[in-house]
Amino acid sequence: MTLSNGAPGSAGRLVLFDIDGTLVHAAGVGRAAIEGAMIEVYGTPGPIDDLPFDGMTDPQIVRTLLRAEGLSEAEIAPGFDRLWPAYAARLQGEIDERRERMRPTPGVPEILDALEAEGATLGLLTGNIVAGAEGKLSAVRLWSRFPFGAFGCDDADRNRLPPIALERAFRHTGTRYGPGRTWIIGDTPHDIECARGSGLSVLGVATGRFSVDDLLRAGADEALPSLRDTGRVMSALASA
Repeated sequence: MTLSNGAPGSAGRLVLFDIDGTLVHAAGVGRAAIEGAMIEVYGTPGPIDDLPFDGMTDPQIVRTLLRAEGLSEAEIAPGFDRLWPAYAARLQGEIDERRERMRPTPGVPEILDALEAEGATLGLLTGNIVAGAEGKLSAVRLWSRFPFGAFGCDDADRNRLPPIALERAFRHTGTRYGPGRTWIIGDTPHDIECARGSGLSVLGVATGRFSVDDLLRAGADEALPSLRDTGRVMSALASA
């Protein structure tokens, strides 16, 4: 699948966004699609009702559920080639049914506009596989805002995604970004752990299950209730 095209940013800052709970409220389309695809391929979704997906990569979610159901890696791995096309097909069906309930989180279009206006480079850092990222963001007309990213299909370990995103940022812009010039924005402690593991700055937004205090305790440089106040977000991102 080809990622969207976009104009290279300036040599300013790089801002990498999580998707679910940070950029978009997706009305449960991903969970429903994963459940259906797992039943189709493995005959079970495992204890899916008991697992919060927040901050997990798609492959990590599936492996966690199937291992809890007692499947070994030798039983899990052969199904992955069938699972992701099944997931992508089911995801599109779920999006078609729930599109009217999907929406960007408050302030997202405005903060993307403000960052682009100052010459920042925008990218994604998400646990979604590319098909999931494209489907969810296209449904709320945001996919074209992000010319590159690092995805759950690049590595099941979220903490290994930042170097992939930085390399793709270099390929897109010709600029080497790193600590002091790169922010990750996300709504879970997993986003914070991921940023910290690569020495990157991180802004937590309490638009998911975790509060501002939760995100600060997890180690966020800054944490805000949402992205609604564009000026406050821009000030936070200028604080590194």
